[in-house]
Amino acid sequence: MAWLKEIRWHGRGGQGVVTAGKLLAESALEAGQYFQAFPDYGPERSGAPIRAFTRLSDGPITLHNQIEEPDVVIVLDPTLLGNVPVTSGLKPDGVLLVNTSESPEAIRARLKYAEGRVVTVDASRIAIDELGKEITNTPMLGAFARATGLFAVAEIVAQTRQRFAKKFAPELVEANVRAVERAAKELREA
Repeated sequence: MAWLKEIRWHGRGGQGVVTAGKLLAESALEAGQYFQAFPDYGPERSGAPIRAFTRLSDGPITLHNQIEEPDVVIVLDPTLLGNVPVTSGLKPDGVLLVNTSESPEAIRARLKYAEGRVVTVDASRIAIDELGKEITNTPMLGAFARATGLFAVAEIVAQTRQRFAKKFAPELVEANVRAVERAAKELREA
């Protein structure tokens, strides 16, 4: 029987949520997996809360609906915590990955989330340090790889280089690579 992992992304318009979901899907393609990646937004303006979804599997995916019971929830914007029900439907053994300087224990307590794993990484600080601006999608992919084990960090690095080389200067591509690698090293878990 094929395995299936469902990921729900939370962020704000303009933060790279959709790009991160697509980058993860392209990593799955390179690894010979099946995937779906799709956003959930309408005509919202930049800064409005949005969701995106990614499904990964080693077999064909026949589902064509939004993800209601994700295995992993990734929150790119910590201001959504408490304002958007990010843990809604998260499986009991799921992973909540949050971009924040707060500890996993503090996030668990604030959200009253007793099940699953809580993983945090200060992707905002990493992005500012490495990229010069707060675009957290690539650091969150590095943290995702390490937190879930679904991909090696090296696979995310390779996909980042391949995809970003088409549209960014080599210095910016390598800054994103450093952000991926740092986030994988700096994540914290409770």
